[in-house]
Amino acid sequence: MNMAGKTVLITGSTDGVGRYVAAQLAADGAKVLIHGRDAARARTLAEEMARGGHAAPTFYQADLSSLAGARQLANAVTAEHQRLDVFVSNAGIGSRTLGAGRGESADGHELRFAVNYLSGFLLAYLLLPLLKASAPSRIVNVASLGQHPIDFDDVMIRKNYSGSRAYAQSKLSQIMFTIDLANELRGSGVTVNSLHPATYMNTTMVREGGITPISTVEQGGEAILHLVRGDDVAGKSGLFFNGMLEAQANPQAYDEIARKRLRKLSLELTGLAG
Repeated sequence: MNMAGKTVLITGSTDGVGRYVAAQLAADGAKVLIHGRDAARARTLAEEMARGGHAAPTFYQADLSSLAGARQLANAVTAEHQRLDVFVSNAGIGSRTLGAGRGESADGHELRFAVNYLSGFLLAYLLLPLLKASAPSRIVNVASLGQHPIDFDDVMIRKNYSGSRAYAQSKLSQIMFTIDLANELRGSGVTVNSLHPATYMNTTMVREGGITPISTVEQGGEAILHLVRGDDVAGKSGLFFNGMLEAQANPQAYDEIARKRLRKLSLELTGLAG
């Protein structure tokens, strides 16, 4: 895909791999919509783009730990733009972000499930009218190789909680949603794929977890950019990638009954069930 003139929204793009992807797409001539919680980081990114001779991004400040924040972001984007060619759902928190213990979102949901999965789920549906109007268009869900099956009797992990399990469950949820949404969008011109960008990139999230980085932000960013603009993935949908290569996710991702249970729950929790 030639990105010149295309409109791209990247959540969680004022830091880490999202920031790298935003800068590269600006260099490609795309109209970049960046999102984050920190306006100061957004300003420094805009300054970097300006120094490179690229158009300044449009910044949207929103807290995706609440569904109201996700709705606020979607409403602002749809009010101000006539098209959206790519939505990269990248915002997320790690297994130790804000502490290793169990936390809850503003809506009372387990925090990692809420931020890493539910907000992206809601955003995708609220942005679909723009994406369909701009077809061929793409959705890219930034997931992980770290995947843990969902216990539907305790989705919010009130028993035997661990941050790593919560993180891995939220990432598998993203992948399950990707497969379901791809089936729903068949024939619409909108594709949706998920990926594990790279293992333990040198990001704030990884360092917060006390992990020594083994991959670069550039490696992960290029894998995301492959799904954003790669001609070889045009028309491909519902797939999971490990870096640049198609891969298999946790077996629960291919369990249609489990996906239906997750979809029903997600529609209820986000208020989209009606």
